[in-house]
Amino acid sequence: MFPLRTNGKKHKDGLSSRRNSHREIRTSVHDVGSEVSIASVDQPPPSRQSSHHDHELHRSRAYHPFALHVLFLLMPASIFGVLARLGLVALATYNGQSIFPLAYVQGLGCFVMGFGLEMKEPMGNFYPPLYTALTTGFCGSLTTFSSWQLDVFNSWLNSQDAQRAGLRDFMDGLGKTVFTLAISLSSVLFGSYMARIIYPFLPTLPPPTRTVRYIISILSILIYAATLPAYFLLPVSYRHQATAALLFAFPGTLVRYILSTLLNPLLTSFPLGTFAANSTGTGLLAAFHVIQSIASKPISPNGCSLIQGLDDGFCGCLTTVSTFIVEIRGLKGWERPRYVLMSWGAGQLLLLIIMGPSLLSGNVRKELMCSFT
Repeated sequence: MFPLRTNGKKHKDGLSSRRNSHREIRTSVHDVGSEVSIASVDQPPPSRQSSHHDHELHRSRAYHPFALHVLFLLMPASIFGVLARLGLVALATYNGQSIFPLAYVQGLGCFVMGFGLEMKEPMGNFYPPLYTALTTGFCGSLTTFSSWQLDVFNSWLNSQDAQRAGLRDFMDGLGKTVFTLAISLSSVLFGSYMARIIYPFLPTLPPPTRTVRYIISILSILIYAATLPAYFLLPVSYRHQATAALLFAFPGTLVRYILSTLLNPLLTSFPLGTFAANSTGTGLLAAFHVIQSIASKPISPNGCSLIQGLDDGFCGCLTTVSTFIVEIRGLKGWERPRYVLMSWGAGQLLLLIIMGPSLLSGNVRKELMCSFT
């Protein structure tokens, strides 16, 4: 924080007032994320509530990571994250595009993630499950590690059969790797910086009452329950585009949240839970991609829609780039490149092991063979 240049009692009173209202603004952005523990990135923060006897005395109320209010709020957050991802990819996919569509997805998700991290304390004071819903639910479902890995792998293969030499295939995959990391890291920093600017102007809201908290949880359940009739009642053409993915969004997010909560605290220098979630989701996406690309025995349109839903919904929400990037910032020294190389290398190796033999056999094509109608 920049030092104030005023003197005397006025300076002391002003500084004390800012401390009491918790409105200090940190102006450096080089260390964003470095103070966040990789074991608590996804978990709801404790809420500070004033005592009835002394407004300057606070007591802490913490939500258990697996509290029902926390888990229920992940449901709509996952759904909205998937819808935002699918919408952005569709909007950014066109002839003559200058940047790969997933760049917009990863950039937006990491921007919101950086914003949410900087707002962790005020959101904890208001309603702690809201923080987990925003970061783990929305941002984790908006960004996707598995699709990024598949996109890079398809560049090595030149899956679209573009007229280019082999070295260009390498440059295409390398570019998607480097620019995704660069865009994601810079977006987290920018989101955090914007939150620091906005934070002093935000009103202080009282925490929701018990009745409001239960209403929020009930509405969250109803929103997720509505995905089932949406799958059957909306037009068939929507199934592979969105409604099938909505069915599997929350299960993917829930598995990732459980893995990170249970496994990330085991190693302080390596986020084992996020690594397991990203690797598992990438391996599953590779297997589903093989099934969708079988040329000899194509599956039914309904089966194709369900598998596409597993691709976009379950695998997309099971894996995340936003948490991955924040964890990179939270590590130190050589722990950072080690985590990046091991995560990226494991993803590419899984794709090679699962898809490679199938492609060499000739029974599986590089492009999808599914028919959705």
